[in-house]
Amino acid sequence: MKLQPDQLAQQAIQAAEVDWVQVDGVQIRHSVLIGAKGENEAWACEQPSALTASHFEQILAHKPELVIFGSGTRQQFVHPKLYQCLINQGIGLETMDTLAACRTYNVLAGEGRHVLAALIIQGDATCA
Repeated sequence: MKLQPDQLAQQAIQAAEVDWVQVDGVQIRHSVLIGAKGENEAWACEQPSALTASHFEQILAHKPELVIFGSGTRQQFVHPKLYQCLINQGIGLETMDTLAACRTYNVLAGEGRHVLAALIIQGDATCA
């Protein structure tokens, strides 16, 4: 499903399906951090149940104002103790399924917000 025009001032997610997202014409088939300021970094986790505090510390390094957490094919909340580092810095976290997170990220990035999408792309592997 195509999500946005091909040319935007901020990095956009151009298309997404349950097992991939497309950024800058490249399909990404693993969990990833995507940010409005050009962040595009592998995120070594493919299941919400396997997330640890270190996964959220990786997000904190980018200092976003808001994190959109795409939890896979369905919305799955994680315990706040895992993202306590974000709470301590006043960084909001919104949880939704990954496809909804892609759409929401594009809207917020298009508004010029420093948003980071933390997207779980579910495949055969488990969290590293």
